[in-house]
Amino acid sequence: MFSEFVCLLTAFLCDFPIAGGTFALYSLICRYAKVSLLPNQQRVDEDISSFRLKLPSPELQRALSVKECLENNPLFKSILLFLVLMGTSMVIGDGILTPSMSVMSAVSGLQGRIPGFDTDAVVIVSVLFLVLLFSVQRFGTGKVGFMFAPILALWFLNLGSIGIYNMVKYDISVVRAFNPVYIYLFFKTNGIKAWSALGGCVLCITGAEAMFADLGHFSVKSIQVAFTAVVFPCLLIAYMGQAAYLMRYPFAVERIFYDSVPEILFWPVFVIATLAAMIASQAMISATFSCIKQAMALGCFPRIKVIHTSKRVMGQIYIPVMNWFLMVMCILIVATFRSTNDIANAYGIAEVGVMMVSTALVTLVMLLIWQTNLFLVLCFPIIFGAVEFVYLTAVLSKIQEGGWLPLAFSSLFLCIMYTWNYGSVLKYQSEMRGKISLDFILDLGATLGTVRVPGIGLVYNELVQGIPSIFGHLLVTLPAMHSTIVFICIKYVPVPYVPLEERFLFRRVGHKDYHMFRCVARYGYKDVRKEDHGFFEHLLVESLEKFLRKEAQEIALEASTMVVERDDVSVVSDIPSSPADAGDLHVPLLSAQRFGDDSLMSGTEGNAPLPPSSSITEEDPSLEYELEALREAIASGFTYLLAHGDVRARKESFFTKKFVINYFYAFLRRNCRAGTATLKVPHSNIMRVGMTYMV
Repeated sequence: MFSEFVCLLTAFLCDFPIAGGTFALYSLICRYAKVSLLPNQQRVDEDISSFRLKLPSPELQRALSVKECLENNPLFKSILLFLVLMGTSMVIGDGILTPSMSVMSAVSGLQGRIPGFDTDAVVIVSVLFLVLLFSVQRFGTGKVGFMFAPILALWFLNLGSIGIYNMVKYDISVVRAFNPVYIYLFFKTNGIKAWSALGGCVLCITGAEAMFADLGHFSVKSIQVAFTAVVFPCLLIAYMGQAAYLMRYPFAVERIFYDSVPEILFWPVFVIATLAAMIASQAMISATFSCIKQAMALGCFPRIKVIHTSKRVMGQIYIPVMNWFLMVMCILIVATFRSTNDIANAYGIAEVGVMMVSTALVTLVMLLIWQTNLFLVLCFPIIFGAVEFVYLTAVLSKIQEGGWLPLAFSSLFLCIMYTWNYGSVLKYQSEMRGKISLDFILDLGATLGTVRVPGIGLVYNELVQGIPSIFGHLLVTLPAMHSTIVFICIKYVPVPYVPLEERFLFRRVGHKDYHMFRCVARYGYKDVRKEDHGFFEHLLVESLEKFLRKEAQEIALEASTMVVERDDVSVVSDIPSSPADAGDLHVPLLSAQRFGDDSLMSGTEGNAPLPPSSSITEEDPSLEYELEALREAIASGFTYLLAHGDVRARKESFFTKKFVINYFYAFLRRNCRAGTATLKVPHSNIMRVGMTYMV
């Protein structure tokens, strides 16, 4: 019961109406403290309407101290990331074990009913069901989701009804199990055997750690009500009914579920149980897809193809590579173990591990964000952590009996995610060191030392400030440069979704006659980049025009100086501004802000209404000239300029770093999805420049 409720808390009290899980907790912490190892956080991201930032209160020195400690200690950042990746890896491991266990358990009920239906038959039928289950994933749950509710309602109704029947028929005294005294008596009487039995009890709570995946299909309130009013009571009654049956037939442990079902109800219950097993497996597969998608968005997993299967529900996604990988692994597990008892030994370690990681993260959220009373903060990890630790020690005793399997899967994905994040951070730092000085660009003049031809060049890079080194290569290798240059950075922020009107964040690079801009395209970690290049270009140009008009209005109305981008410092508009309240979400996104280490953006595109003085800007000849130049560039077309990077460790690096970067990380980069595939741009519009990053 404790573990069920901690997972319910973890899944739904993360302040996200449409997300949940370990990465959701990590993203929530990243909002309030700069703990991400990728140093691309910007204060202006807090203006996103879905950010809903509530800064730690100055009166609560404890929250501020925790925040400062996290931000200033690289070791704490690494430990936090390691915990998050470990929890996520265990959820992915669950995605392999749960379908195998659920389907095989349902099919094994036929062994006592059909003559000659032996273990080989169970394995074959289970494999067929698994192939069918994973083959229909590409159609999305939206096609069959309408069946989930009635099937599960019927399933839990059967569980509760059969449980009541067994209690009344065999031993109603099992209701005394609610008395906590029997917990003490159980451990006192059985000693070490009672502790070992807890490893089997974990099977009663498996699946709770993946409830956050259902947020892609149902609302938080509906899941909370269904869990509290239907799922939890029916499960308790079902287990009590099975306990009553065992009081009469103590040797019926192997097939307790089907043996306790009345004879006349066997086939209906078998059909419903099989369908429920498929739905439970579907939930775990969806949880795995969700974890992979969030990990990619936060720079912790190689790029792979993600397909959005629903036009109405944003949380329904399909990842082909992971789908077929999970299917192959599930088939291998069923064919190798051939018994639900052996798979059960492997089950549980990942579940309890996820719960313990979630407890640690929720405790940090209580300290840093919720600013809960210190007594309650201490009680939460002590009570829940103690219960989970006891469960963990019990399941760890089964490592030699199959418990090594989830640990092996978790270790594999942990290495992949940590290596990808480590290499990405080093690559970003290398780009920061190699960025071009603005003074060098200004010395070249408005022509940039070459010929400017009509057109818009979109220079993709990962920097949120500064001029990337790829631009220097372009100036040297290309005989001409586009009349309008936009440095585009695709950035994922720690919120689930970013509204389209807040997608692009613009600032000017250099003087007006240079026609160079910085654009940060912001996405939430659950956003799916499915727009084609035409829609992307239209939205980008529309946002750029808004930026130019609003910039001209501010200059005309306030007689301010224009912000000029520098490497480490900027000349800032002298527009008077007052800091917004922590809860104010309507700060004009174009307001000039002083930026240094913490705030890096100046003029930005926003959704605040324009002042009623558009006639001033319409008569501004410089604005009209710039808009006309932009329209001519649009008519000439867009060119996507990308770096084809090779990341190598420096010669003086340690052997371990060389091995990780030059071989493991390089292998992941070669086999991940190319960035051009996500852009959906015709090959004729793409130009790639080879780059080598020494890290």
